[in-house]
Amino acid sequence: MADYVQVLTTAGSEEEAERIASMLLEKRLAACVQTIGPVTSRYRWEGKLERAEEWACLAKTEGALYEQVETVIRCVHSYEEPEILAIPVLAGSTGYLAWISENVG
Repeated sequence: MADYVQVLTTAGSEEEAERIASMLLEKRLAACVQTIGPVTSRYRWEGKLERAEEWACLAKTEGALYEQVETVIRCVHSYEEPEILAIPVLAGSTGYLAWISENVG
């Protein structure tokens, strides 16, 4: 796992996205969580094409914390199988990456 990751998930409402963000920040599993929305998601689920209005959460954290981040998201999330993706940070400003490390763990 990369030293730093951005974890992406989507939620079915702004309130759910805020709960996810708050829980990750309170537990110091993310230094920052941006909530963006609404966004329109189109996908195939159980053989059918679906369309949903969702809110995206982008959590900045250390790669070593990914498993804990995923566990918290799954505990708070209402979806049967939520989107949870860890996107490696290939590069970042030294100061910002240090700030992430200072604010997690």
